[in-house]
This record gives sequence, structure tokens and C-alpha cells, in this order.
Amino acid sequence: MTQVVTQRELRNSSAKIMDAVERGETLIVTRNGVPVAEMRPIRRRTFVSTAEVRRLFSGVPPADHAAMRAETDALLGEDRIGSDDEHA
Repeated sequence: MTQVVTQRELRNSSAKIMDAVERGETLIVTRNGVPVAEMRPIRRRTFVSTAEVRRLFSGVPPADHAAMRAETDALLGEDRIGSDDEHA
């Protein structure tokens, strides 16, 4: 459930409100009873090393681009923007 706080509460209790957001809560800020803003935590970026990415994808088979193209052509048809025929 999203908590609603007034502009005055935000002003008077900003540290407490920021702590709640930092814990993962989403808050709606109102002014004169009208919602004007949503405060929510930002997603923190996580660094993943190249070695870890390689390890995670090590078991994935290589892409068969010709098969993917044939499947796309069968589904969407061959006369679409970017088809090889336009460049001939």
C-alpha cells in the first residue's frame, strides 16, 4: 500500500520520509489534498564483471540467425522495411 504524505509532513519530517523511501517504500505527496508527486526509491545499478557475464551465458547455444530470419519472415512476411530486396 502506498503511503500518502502532505507537503507539510514532507517539510517537517523529511528525514523520516527519506528513510522510508530508502527502505523501499513509495510515497505520494499531496498539496491541498491533491496528489502532486510520487517518491520512490531509485534502482541501484549493480556492476557485473565481464567474467561473470561470460560465466552466466556460457551454456547458451549460439544464435542461429538464418533460422531466426526465416521464422520472422514466416510470421511477418518478407515485404517489410529493411528487407534485403530493397537494397538490390
